[in-house]
Amino acid sequence: MPYVNKINMGTNGRIYASRTVLFLTRFNMLNTIAIELSLPPPKKGLPAWNRVYKAPPPGITNWEWRLARAHVAAVDAGIHQLVSHWLRTHACVEPFAIATHRQLSTMHPLHVLLSPHFKDTMNINAMARSSLINANGIIEKSFSPGPYSLEISSIFYKSWRFDEQALPNDLIKRGMAVEDSTAKHGVKLLLDDYPFAKDGLDVWAAIKKWVMDYVGIYYKADSDVQEDPELQAWWKEVTEIGHGDHKGAPWWGHMKTIEELVQALSTLIWVASAHHAAVNFGQYAYAGFFPNCPTACVKLMPEPGSKEYETFSKDPEAYFLQTVSSAAQALTVISTVELLSTRFGEEEYLGQRSDPQWTSDPRALDALERFAAALSDIDAQVSDRNCNAAVSLFNRAGPALVPYTLLSPNPAPADSHTSDPGMTGSGIPNSISI
Repeated sequence: MPYVNKINMGTNGRIYASRTVLFLTRFNMLNTIAIELSLPPPKKGLPAWNRVYKAPPPGITNWEWRLARAHVAAVDAGIHQLVSHWLRTHACVEPFAIATHRQLSTMHPLHVLLSPHFKDTMNINAMARSSLINANGIIEKSFSPGPYSLEISSIFYKSWRFDEQALPNDLIKRGMAVEDSTAKHGVKLLLDDYPFAKDGLDVWAAIKKWVMDYVGIYYKADSDVQEDPELQAWWKEVTEIGHGDHKGAPWWGHMKTIEELVQALSTLIWVASAHHAAVNFGQYAYAGFFPNCPTACVKLMPEPGSKEYETFSKDPEAYFLQTVSSAAQALTVISTVELLSTRFGEEEYLGQRSDPQWTSDPRALDALERFAAALSDIDAQVSDRNCNAAVSLFNRAGPALVPYTLLSPNPAPADSHTSDPGMTGSGIPNSISI
């Protein structure tokens, strides 16, 4: 029975550690059946406080359970924004973008390959540092970690590994898949009804095939990789300066073979495009109704027999609203996630190039055309899976019957290089631009 441990550094100055226990039903639905909340000892030598809250039967309202879920949601919201979103995509891609512009000439084939995947990333990161993750910014004022926000990102960065950002490695690390040479993508999912992994592996494979085809045009042997001074300077800056805290880590590899180059480029493009799309563009659909995902809790769970519990028992709904984020915080967060979930008209999508003159090499043009065709096939497969959601793939739509389309490539019409703007819930932009 798997569980998830997280920490809630609330505005009340106390720290909750939450453990969410999950199980898989015969309907392939991942449900929470119990939540354990705990606090450290108030004084040395005293025991820690902890309590387990069990889920009520379906259709039964239990406000203690709702409060416990609110605390877990507040923890998860902070971890999501500071680790899954900011750290693993925005922050960790930035050194690659800088090194690309510093070490690879604009005519270098790898600069040509990577430049669309850095479009507007530096700009949006600068904006985030000025209003979102800065001191007294939106995250610190409205999310449970408060002033510890960037400290949490820094702590998680200590265990960050570039090689684990490749989707198959990520799934294996999290216990969601195992290596299997006979499986479609070399890994076997332990939970088949896992839309992010199912769709993601298809997208990952398409990206890697595109990178292999493109790299194969310009690098015929491992010696070509080793003897490319710009490539070697790029990799040196990324691994020793850009991500200097991890300088010398063995998992970087040595960038001596075509296989290493393809894996590194595929991982980078995956993170900048599909991974960011998955963690960013579904935020409003999930958190736009604020009680579904409060970002902070200002009260601890009421203890039976206490005055707080008596107040809670008299009007649990009012107590719930007093516990979660204030109305001002909620409006700020809802407005923020609405903006973050919006695709703009000038967005460039995976498999597309806005500049028709991006290359004059017919081999590269043919490879991109094959990549776009593969993405179109994936889009059709995602649609088919969502059509079967009500029958056998419950997690693709969930109880709200909202299909999972975050990793649907949704190619633009042939006469356009962009998809429809707005909160479309589908389409994978090339870069981290919002």
